Amino acid sequence: MSEISKSTAFWRSFPIFEGFTKETIADVAAIASYRKWNAGNVLFQRGDEGSYLIVVVSGRIKIALITPQGKELTLRHLEAGSIFGEMAILDGQPRSADATAMTVTEGYIISKRDFLEVLERNPQAYHAIIHYLCTKLRETTEQLETIALYDLDARVARFFLATLRNIHGNELPESANLQLSLSQAEIASIVGASRPKINRSILTLEEAGAIRRTDGIIFCHIGKLLGIAEPLDE
Repeated sequence: MSEISKSTAFWRSFPIFEGFTKETIADVAAIASYRKWNAGNVLFQRGDEGSYLIVVVSGRIKIALITPQGKELTLRHLEAGSIFGEMAILDGQPRSADATAMTVTEGYIISKRDFLEVLERNPQAYHAIIHYLCTKLRETTEQLETIALYDLDARVARFFLATLRNIHGNELPESANLQLSLSQAEIASIVGASRPKINRSILTLEEAGAIRRTDGIIFCHIGKLLGIAEPLDE
């Protein structure tokens, strides 16, 4: 996989490049460099200079905040098709979180200098980036809303729905199968709960018929998940 993909469809599968022209995509492919990280490798830490962004082709990256006392808040897990590190590239500020490879991960890095030069040559690409950043802001707002305003069962249901939307888009089917690479402890850190509470919440969703687990596959009943995720006020 060390050969850089020149496919326009490949690069447009990453949200930040979705609105780029074919010519701009070609410029992006020309400045990308292949990288491979082993499980446990730290890609960068909070406070580091933001000198490159990363697109993930395979594997999984954890983005987290760690306090001086050693407490950790997982912000999200990124898998194939994700991009990160772009904020420090665009605003010139230091890294805002730690990034660690959870499994063997492959991807491409694009340096800040090269990327900004591409944007200067292709100013229409800024419109696509603005749209991308607005989408990211809405996702962050929704994540904060979920943690602050919903009970745990609703938060777990919303987690499953958000994961499904990443796969299927906003128009979800009536039912869908989901294969998660995250452990219950990792899900707990995302939704702001302990692992035992996540286990009880998942059992509650099963009893409600919203999910069913079989051989590592989670069958999701979308309507029932939505009913738990957005409970009607009594």
